[in-house]
Amino acid sequence: MLVQLIARMGVTPRTILREKDTPYAELGLGNESLTDDELLDAMIADPILINRPIVVSPLGVKLCRPSEAVLDLLPATQRGAFKKEDGEGVIDDHGRRIALAAGQETP
Repeated sequence: MLVQLIARMGVTPRTILREKDTPYAELGLGNESLTDDELLDAMIADPILINRPIVVSPLGVKLCRPSEAVLDLLPATQRGAFKKEDGEGVIDDHGRRIALAAGQETP
């Protein structure tokens, strides 16, 4: 299933490999000579190595980090306010994306 999700996202296994708070360094997964199959084997053996969430919808498959990236995969437009888990507003009460402050990336 993981291989299929990666293929549908059009990315490589290294793209979804999680480094922080995982055994990434201890396992030597930063070694560029490791094959995709070796990386997949490591992620399947220890799922904490998989960056998440990976969201599947009729509009595609995507690693949704930051969390508001999920809005691009929702088949219907957002109808109300949406805030991230840290309380940062993403969508206002009228279903419109909130403008980003200068220097922030576009969602």
